Amino acid sequence: MEKSQLKLDESTVKEMISTALENLHNSYAPYSHYNVSAACLMSSGKIYRGVNVESALLSCTICAERNAIFTAVAEGDRKLEAIAIVGGLNYATEEYCTPCGVCRQVMRDFCVSTDMPIICAKSPDDYKVWTLAEMLPESFGPETLE
Repeated sequence: MEKSQLKLDESTVKEMISTALENLHNSYAPYSHYNVSAACLMSSGKIYRGVNVESALLSCTICAERNAIFTAVAEGDRKLEAIAIVGGLNYATEEYCTPCGVCRQVMRDFCVSTDMPIICAKSPDDYKVWTLAEMLPESFGPETLE
């Protein structure tokens, strides 16, 4: 596993959170009413965004984090450096929205390092940061299959 080449400074964190907040209104959650938006920073320096999109058949739903990561991958950008997540009931960001287990595994598949920051925010000035290793200890990654 590589070591991150990008510097994640305060301004980058705020930019990622702001990007996720600005995109939150695009979330489509008519069933759960739990709206989520994510912004992922790739090694290229580009930030990709995604929102959760629900389906009446809930197994067809996609989380914001995977939506953002898969958008990056579809553009050929495959090295995840960091991700910011915002969300809550009816677009409110009154709590820290953390990623589900499936999203944590997808992050693991594309992360540059398991020290990758996961930023869960209420606002650009109110956020918490965990590493992927903290959120997904003893993880199974692509190198396990080599």
